[in-house]
Amino acid sequence: MQPGDVAPPWRVEGWLVAPQPPTLEALRGRVVVLHAFQMLCPGCVAHGLPQARAVHATFAGEGVAVIGLHTVFEHHDAMRPVSLAAFVHEYRIDFPVGIDAHADGDPVPLTMQAYGMRGTPTLVVIGPDGRVRLHAFGRVEDLVVGALIGRLLGRFEP
Repeated sequence: MQPGDVAPPWRVEGWLVAPQPPTLEALRGRVVVLHAFQMLCPGCVAHGLPQARAVHATFAGEGVAVIGLHTVFEHHDAMRPVSLAAFVHEYRIDFPVGIDAHADGDPVPLTMQAYGMRGTPTLVVIGPDGRVRLHAFGRVEDLVVGALIGRLLGRFEP
């Protein structure tokens, strides 16, 4: 997945903190910040999730949707949906979190494959037109994320 590509739909087996399952089609016209994580990933817990929570708090109601994607590609037995529900509750995650679906026998989940993610944390920013604007594995500086969101919201020129 490269910047400019149309973001593929998410393949999830369930949602937490989502009264209605969000879809890219329903979010068209908004900036979507997709944070792929694993609850046992130190980089996700230390940086990725706090960044996602900050983006959600900063841009709530301003045309930005933050979506978490629990994309388990290792330690499958330890990261079941019931454990994720407790994690989401304890960390007070207040944006929708999808559970990336798996095909039988494949340890790498379907959305992770479709987006070409190399691991977690992975940050994907999707513009209002449904196209990927940023696809990054690892830590992305808050200033970079905020500036990109500002440009996509039309707050400043590129």
